Amino acid sequence: MEIGARLKEARLSKDISLESLQETTKIQKRYLLAIEEGNFQILPGKFYARAFIKEYATAVGLDPDELLVEYKEEIPKTEENDTEQYTRIQRSRKENNPTKNSSIFSIIPTIIVILLVIGIIFAAWFFIQKTASDDKTEPVEQKDDNEIIYNPDDNDSQTEDSSNTEESTTNDAANEEKTDETNQDELESEDPKPKLTVVEKGTGNRPESTLALENAGEEVKVTFESDGESWLDVKNEDGKPYYSGMVTSEKSPLEIDISGEDRVRFNVGKAPELDITINGVELEYPVNPEIVSQYIWININKTPEQQS
Repeated sequence: MEIGARLKEARLSKDISLESLQETTKIQKRYLLAIEEGNFQILPGKFYARAFIKEYATAVGLDPDELLVEYKEEIPKTEENDTEQYTRIQRSRKENNPTKNSSIFSIIPTIIVILLVIGIIFAAWFFIQKTASDDKTEPVEQKDDNEIIYNPDDNDSQTEDSSNTEESTTNDAANEEKTDETNQDELESEDPKPKLTVVEKGTGNRPESTLALENAGEEVKVTFESDGESWLDVKNEDGKPYYSGMVTSEKSPLEIDISGEDRVRFNVGKAPELDITINGVELEYPVNPEIVSQYIWININKTPEQQS
């Protein structure tokens, strides 16, 4: 198999068109076709034959070096005149280099001389300026180290600074004390916010859980809201009913006032569709709300002021 047929077979096995290969290798399509048909005389020169074949082989996944060795007899060799011309070009470049180098070296001594002249002029100018400045300098009168200079204004200023410092320290302390008192009053005036915590988590198909409402306040109001229909029964610890019936979207929101109670039980018949809020705190079901029926006890813990 000739080298052109070998390259074409590799191209077709990879399903690569000549147009695609042209974009990849940047070699004109007519030259690629000439390589496949073995028409190397169509190429711009025998010197480019090896380069084009290597680019073609690389693009279709063949080893270009092995391919060139295997088909070295088919690939046209470069002519001797090309080699001779290349040798002449190299020789001419070498001959021109000494001329350029010699011209560069001839300029260097001139540059060095110019730099030396500039340095001498700068040094002379600097020496003249220094001499002139030394002549203008007047002798400084030396003072006796043992001489004591008394300035009454210094004592007055030191006394005034000391009094100002003490007054500033007193004012800062008074301001800090007022700030602490203000912060304490603000903390005492703030009412603790209500909070729901889980005391006991129920189990089984109809779990019975217990939650504690901390910092309940004087009024305890429960809001029930449903998107669909959910059964609800609300009673205190003694069995006193507050509500018993269906909570629907039409009846929502439903508000119940349980102020004054210590313990209340919610019997929820369809937990996933019923949202419960106590004094603005949303109740999170302690057991997965997918368990439809749940009992939830709420222990109402009042603030310390109410308990006293």
